[in-house]
Amino acid sequence: MDASLLPDLPTWQRLGGAYTAEEIAQQPRMWTALAQGLDAAQARIDAFLGEALRQPGQRVIFTGAGSSGFIAEMVADQINAQWPAEVRAIHTTSLLTHPALYLQRDRPTLLVSFGRSGSSPESVAAVDLVRAQVDHARFLDITCNADGELARRGQGRSDTLSLLMPPASCDRAFAMTSSLSSMLLAALSVFDTAPWPQRVQRLHDLAAHADRALQAWDAAVGALAQAAYSRVIYLGSGPLEALAREAALKVLELTGGRVLALANTPLGFRHGPKSTLDNDTLVVMLRSAQPLSRRYEQDLLDELRGDGIAARVISVGPDGDDRGDGDFVSAAPDLADPWLAPLWLLMPQCYALQRSAALGMTPDNPFPDGTVNRVVQGVTIHPHG
Repeated sequence: MDASLLPDLPTWQRLGGAYTAEEIAQQPRMWTALAQGLDAAQARIDAFLGEALRQPGQRVIFTGAGSSGFIAEMVADQINAQWPAEVRAIHTTSLLTHPALYLQRDRPTLLVSFGRSGSSPESVAAVDLVRAQVDHARFLDITCNADGELARRGQGRSDTLSLLMPPASCDRAFAMTSSLSSMLLAALSVFDTAPWPQRVQRLHDLAAHADRALQAWDAAVGALAQAAYSRVIYLGSGPLEALAREAALKVLELTGGRVLALANTPLGFRHGPKSTLDNDTLVVMLRSAQPLSRRYEQDLLDELRGDGIAARVISVGPDGDDRGDGDFVSAAPDLADPWLAPLWLLMPQCYALQRSAALGMTPDNPFPDGTVNRVVQGVTIHPHG
């Protein structure tokens, strides 16, 4: 198979991966469209948020399931550090099973929901739960589907603001790619404290860097995917730990579980998970832009390369003097790690796509038997209380 396929949609149509390939490749364009959409919605966003984030008694919960939950994890700490309000990430899959641990009736709460379709049972049930169990609750729905349940149910409600992502970001393929990066960047843009023009410019800058990275990395990712590693380990620190989990999920999804993928932190990896290494393992470090984090990452990279146990050890991240042979690096804007996460995610997305095709699977629908679905099915929502 040609190692440089991402722009070749006719070939991907033959391989059953045209939607996935197109939706990965379109992300720079989606981020530019997102910048324009958010700029137009600024007044509406500012009016809805008001002064709530400046109040220490205000709680903000970012939520979602699966990849959408990883978005919540990637953005929450960055936003929490900027405001007096308490900001945290809670997956809907935890919120629904243990609401008493997370909700207080007398604590004003803003629930920020991420949803590609906006119609997953957990997303809808989480909104209903918070509305029923919190007296002063409001809802910000960040979704890609204007016809989804979140968008439909929020229409005309004074307690709800729906932010729709660019229409093409509502991925048609099984795996979330452009939907995830668009919703992630939308949340960071909406809740950042920088002036609006600066936030919008960040999206344009990231789009330009992503265009260059996709072109520069395409052939190398394709070649890497031809190696028959049976397991892949992604490592990331701080907000990039959730990025590592998302990267691992992409491999699991698009290979139908035939390639085992795990995620951990650089420091946590030594505490047992390092035992998973063998000569059939690929290790990918998702590198931070922060100097302190990079020193810890480099220590582990040097150790793993010196051990020689893993088949290959590479990294993805900002270019620097510590780049190694085979690393995927790119010049990057001077931004915090959550802002750069979508840029580094391009490599794991492309790798999962190419690895799926190399295994003879159909990336757009890696589960033709329906055992796993694009919008989760089979969930029974049980009453609380």
